[in-house]
Amino acid sequence: MKKIVSVMAMIVLTVVCLMSLSKTASADEIKMVGSITKIEVSADKKSATVILKDTKTEKEVVITITDDLTLDKFGDKRIVEGDEIRCKFETVDGKNVSKMFKKTAGC
Repeated sequence: MKKIVSVMAMIVLTVVCLMSLSKTASADEIKMVGSITKIEVSADKKSATVILKDTKTEKEVVITITDDLTLDKFGDKRIVEGDEIRCKFETVDGKNVSKMFKKTAGC
């Protein structure tokens, strides 16, 4: 009987620990859909700052872009001001750093 209680206690403890870790990991990443109001590409073209207007809250959010694929899309004008964007970002050192940045339209 003592073994069964010990095993059950360990299982409950493990489940609680895993649930607490998964909540903190997902809380850092923010998803958003919004339209671009301003794009500023740095002089060295290694990063860009984009201002998105959230479609739900109408709040403007500043996001830093560092991935080469998105920066190329800014240079080629495939992503321009006024486009609707779906993005994921996380806050690092007070800056919203993009993890995913895509147009919502298919083509």
